[in-house]
This record gives sequence, C-alpha cells and structure tokens, in this order.
Amino acid sequence: MAYEKQTNCKTVVIALGGNALGNTPAEQLELVKNTATHIVDMVADDVDIVVSHGNGPQVGMINNAFAYASANDGKTPEIPFPECGAMSQGYIGYHLSQAILNELRERDIKRSSACVVTQTLVDKEDPAFNDPTKPVGAFMTEEDAKAKAEETGLTFKEDAGRGWRQVVASPVPIRIVELDAVKDLVDDGYIVVAGGGGGVPVIEQDGGYHGVPAVIDKDRSSACMAAEFKADMLVILTAVEKVCINFGTPEQEEISEMTISEAREFIKQGHFAPGSMLPKVEACIDYLEKFEGGRALITSLECAAAGIKGETGTVITV
Repeated sequence: MAYEKQTNCKTVVIALGGNALGNTPAEQLELVKNTATHIVDMVADDVDIVVSHGNGPQVGMINNAFAYASANDGKTPEIPFPECGAMSQGYIGYHLSQAILNELRERDIKRSSACVVTQTLVDKEDPAFNDPTKPVGAFMTEEDAKAKAEETGLTFKEDAGRGWRQVVASPVPIRIVELDAVKDLVDDGYIVVAGGGGGVPVIEQDGGYHGVPAVIDKDRSSACMAAEFKADMLVILTAVEKVCINFGTPEQEEISEMTISEAREFIKQGHFAPGSMLPKVEACIDYLEKFEGGRALITSLECAAAGIKGETGTVITV
C-alpha cells in the first residue's frame, strides 16, 4: 500500500473502553461500526493510530465455553487462559479491523487496517503472581475447585457467594513483544489494532517467551506501548467527556488540563474511583513518566477527534 506520511501527522495510541465493544459477537459487530466512524474521523485529520482494547467479557465467554464443554461432553479439551486471550484478540481485532477498513473505503481514504495478536512481557517475579485476584472462567463447587487446583496447580477462590472460580494475577506490563511489527505497519500507513486485552501475558524463560495465566490492565499496557512507541499522545477512552473531581456531588468540577503533580494530588485526595477513573489516570502518569515528550488525553469516544485537536477532554501533561 503506497502511503506518504504527512509532516504534521501525529501518532496516537487509543485505548478503547468497554462501551466501544459488545458482549456477544453479533452485538459487537454492530457496535464497532460506530467505533470505526470515530477512529476514521481522526485518520481524516492526519493522525496515525494504534488501537488497543479491553477483552474482559470476551475472554470470559471463550474460557467459560471451553470449560463448560470440557466438563459436559468429555471430548472438548480445556484451553489454557493465554490461548483464550489470544482467541479474544483475534476475533475482536477482526471486527475492529474490518469495521475500520469498511469506513476507510466508504470515505475513499487510501489506507488500510491490520490486527496484530500481541504478547506483553511481564516479570515472572511480579508480586501479583503471589496473590492472584482476577476471577476468570466458569463457577464451580468448592469440592470441584479444590480438586482442579490439586490437578492443575491453578488458583481458585470463592467469588462473592456465587461459587468458586479460577483467579489469575494482574502483573505490570514491561514491554510489548511485537512493537517493531506494529511500528512498521504504522509507518506503512496501516491503522493497527494491537495490545488487545492488555496483550497475552508472557514471561522470558529458557531463552524464549512462554504464556502465563494472567490479565494485564489494558490501560497500563496501552501506556507501556505508547511510551515505547514514543507516540505523540496516549488517548484513554471512557464514558465521560472530561475527568471530574468531587464526582457525583454538588461540587462536581470538570478538569480540562492537569499536570502529573496535580493528578497525584487529586489521587491522594481520593477523587478517582479505584475501579473506574483511577487506573486510567495512573496509566497516563506511567506513560508521561516514561516519555516526557508526550501528552495524555482522557475523554469519550465521541469526543476523541476533537480532544486530539485540543478542543475538549482532559489533557494530562508533565
């Protein structure tokens, strides 16, 4: 594909939120059409884009399906969790890449899209492996869970009174293994889908890479990729246009711009919820501390194109 990069072209890593995807393949196929429209709006503004995404519902669906079939038909093999993550990357990436390509063709933009199934290096000594907390897969009885743990060495825990489930670690991402391939594709003009679900977690062992059962936070993985890439901007998409302090109170206030030090002070004051905005702000800080030449943006999918141009959203700077 012939592509001539514009001199003012920005490179942006975009981390899609769960609202950009669906819980079933059919639902997702429809939702990504809207997602692609907004992504191609940015491409039309001379932005080179790497798209990352979550995979929580999708990898759980795949893992549950194989676990159920294996337990009930006696023929279907159980699939290790890293392979389930790779499968989810493949099918989400297929949907996103296809939707982006269709939108490019609709607008007669002479570029293309590609999906890279991505591995993310983690430290095998990461403390998260000593206390796995992320539930995955099917519910089972305590008896079955303990038997499975004895058989496989996997960790199972009781989940909020609903039964026992396998739990995996959520280690810190160190490096994106396929980064050079992603860079080459972007340089050739492709809109690249990569780092899906945070990437398949791998460790270095015996001179090679080996998958491990874990889940990497996709915002932290996207921050890692953006810093390694030296991307001009990391964009983390969420359900709101701007980050707020005093959220949900009469004193709620939108933040248009903040520095790392201001963000840390807001964190210290407890303004960002741990399961919601906090990991997004922390991911932006990670990116900016590793690559001081960048800018981070938190906003909604609908506002992303305007946010990149500095017209809305919350920008975090050094």
